[in-house]
Amino acid sequence: MPEPQSSVASSGSVDRLRNAFGGVLCIFTLLLIGVLAFSIRLFSVIKYESVIHEFDPYFNYRVTQFLSKNGIYEFWNWFDDRTWYPLGRVIGGTVYPGLTLTAGTIWWLLNSLNIPLSVETVCVFTAPVFSVNASWATYLLTKETKGPGAGLMAATILAMVPSYISRSVAGSYDNEAVAIFALIFTFYLYVKVCSWGGYTFIINLIPMHVLLCIVTGRYSSRLYIAYAPLVVLGTLLAASVPVVGFNAVMTSEHFASFLVFIILHVVALVYYIKGLLTPRLFKVAMTFVITVGLAVCFAAAAILIALIASSPTKGWSGRSLSLLDPTYASKYIPIIASVSEHQPPTWPSYFMDINVLAFLVPAGIVSCFLPLSDASSFLVLYLVTSVYFSGVMVRLMLVLAPAACILSGIALSEAFGVLTRSMKFQRPTLDDGSFTAGDGSSDTPTNSEMGLKEKTSKKNRKKDKESEGSSPVDHRTEEKLLVLPCGPSAVGIMLLTILSGFYVIHCVWAAAEAYSAPSIVLTSRSHDGFHVFDDFREAYGWLRHNTDADDKVASWWDYGYQTTAMANRTVIVDNNTWNNTHIATVGTAMASPEKVAWEIFNSLDVKYVLVIFGGLIGYPSDDINKFLWMVRIGGGVFPQIKEADYLKDGNYRVDAHSTPTMLNSLMYKLCYYRFVETDGKGFDRVRRYEIGKKHFKLTHFEEVFTTHHWLVRIYKLKPQKNRVRGKLKFKSSLKASFMRKTGGKKSPWK
Repeated sequence: MPEPQSSVASSGSVDRLRNAFGGVLCIFTLLLIGVLAFSIRLFSVIKYESVIHEFDPYFNYRVTQFLSKNGIYEFWNWFDDRTWYPLGRVIGGTVYPGLTLTAGTIWWLLNSLNIPLSVETVCVFTAPVFSVNASWATYLLTKETKGPGAGLMAATILAMVPSYISRSVAGSYDNEAVAIFALIFTFYLYVKVCSWGGYTFIINLIPMHVLLCIVTGRYSSRLYIAYAPLVVLGTLLAASVPVVGFNAVMTSEHFASFLVFIILHVVALVYYIKGLLTPRLFKVAMTFVITVGLAVCFAAAAILIALIASSPTKGWSGRSLSLLDPTYASKYIPIIASVSEHQPPTWPSYFMDINVLAFLVPAGIVSCFLPLSDASSFLVLYLVTSVYFSGVMVRLMLVLAPAACILSGIALSEAFGVLTRSMKFQRPTLDDGSFTAGDGSSDTPTNSEMGLKEKTSKKNRKKDKESEGSSPVDHRTEEKLLVLPCGPSAVGIMLLTILSGFYVIHCVWAAAEAYSAPSIVLTSRSHDGFHVFDDFREAYGWLRHNTDADDKVASWWDYGYQTTAMANRTVIVDNNTWNNTHIATVGTAMASPEKVAWEIFNSLDVKYVLVIFGGLIGYPSDDINKFLWMVRIGGGVFPQIKEADYLKDGNYRVDAHSTPTMLNSLMYKLCYYRFVETDGKGFDRVRRYEIGKKHFKLTHFEEVFTTHHWLVRIYKLKPQKNRVRGKLKFKSSLKASFMRKTGGKKSPWK
């Protein structure tokens, strides 16, 4: 007989209570994930101090300071005369403002609430805060594909993944701090059918997914509603940013989105006409639409080809061409190839940055195909493209990390689901020890179930028979077919738990040791203890307090942002690298003999030259190791600089076998001046050589400051001798010569 109404109501209340408890537990878990994501990125502050890291973040910090002090309108019109002297730089029109506007807004809100935090403190903690947002966005995106369980697993993995931690520790105030959250959240909104604009990677990945859906017959009105506003609003928003401007419609990186936009409208028109016409008329209309569509596509393609034909790079930027052709930068743009984070990654770097996720991702891909949906196909496409780009440039490992975390979360969730379901199906009942089904009931139908079956109408029975004929295995049987023996299931759960434990240990170690040390403060461990090298701040402090405010400082472009932000002095080049000729001029000066270098720097009104030297303490990222890139970049503009002149039998050396051109270059002299005094031999601990030229004097430069560990060395250009003093010196030498020749007779010169 049928169950009483009270029993049904009780069952419904239990379900509601279970759902409510599940929702509260999910929110509590997300809060814990947020705490984990934030706290694991605080090792840099706990172990060292609250300080900005790396090089680019110092420029972002300086821009945020200006924004918070002068306001948004002054920011858009800010001309910075302390960089790229004598050219200067229009900051508002050459910087992506998302990071600085976000941090500036947070600082303004906190101060409006009478929470007096400094701009520096806000900048230091911006990345950890947005890593929390990125974890929650990952949950939302994965939940749309495989449910809340997979979403929680993916969010937990992303909160700890080393690749993301490397760019989001406290003090890492770079664009990736906000960009990864924006990328994941944009993908979520797109999958959710309501989206907004992004940039390069986003505006090419999403069109690829739309085209894939159209080709595989998955077009729907939801796809049109999701993509059409994205292109229109995204293009308008991107064009409103000064640094993008008309590039939003003029560069090749954006053409894919426009082409798919046209194709989508053609397909939408076809489906609309199909709903209005008969099959015969539809066939005629299809012929017309295809003809007109092809004509429009060819016309658009001709216009695009005409627009980009005049460009030597065919409308692509140098960095985009480097992604499409990994050898392009090394051949034509050495300034891009010289950046370490633009180099291809090694296999150990994958294990370092994503660890065991590399083994879980394939299982996640398989799970996305069971079954394949629009959302899961998007995740697979995201993974494939990010894997390619991460293989071209190590910096783009950061783009791979969210995809790897999402698919690994799906894999772990599915695996735990199968294993726990297997143990649940095989647990014994309390009365007879027989095995139960997934819901705890036996396979034998109860009396109420038999009563319901007897009252089934003939129509329903017919449907049941049809369903049995088309699918002989019901849902419960399908679940049973996925059941594994109890023993292997328990072992599998234990192994997955151990694997997850190893991942957690690796992530904590990476956050605490590998990625928490700020590059501005160096540390090392040796047999005699822990050492801290604070030479960078020592040097910048000396420049700030011992030089005039309008003095110009020349160095390699890596240190431009830090010099401007920390020493508050004008630099010749910096990390923006927008003017290759200017950088090549500095590289040529460093590669030239002392007199020629003095003339170049003097023409730029330079008063001080700063070099980084790690030969004493073993710091490998010094200017001697970067010197060949200075030669290559300088030789690309000034042909008198040839790389072969600095190599001995194809090898780069600084010992006695080095070439005369190398030994007489300004870089060699500024780094190794008086170096032999440190140990009596002049042994370079980085190159593992005893230097070739030990005892020499500087004629056009004078040493004014060297830090405690010889890491930063600062030289001043000697003043040019004027003609009057030269004539007097010439007369005195003639007088001495006359006295020698005449045996001490009275000289005609008074």
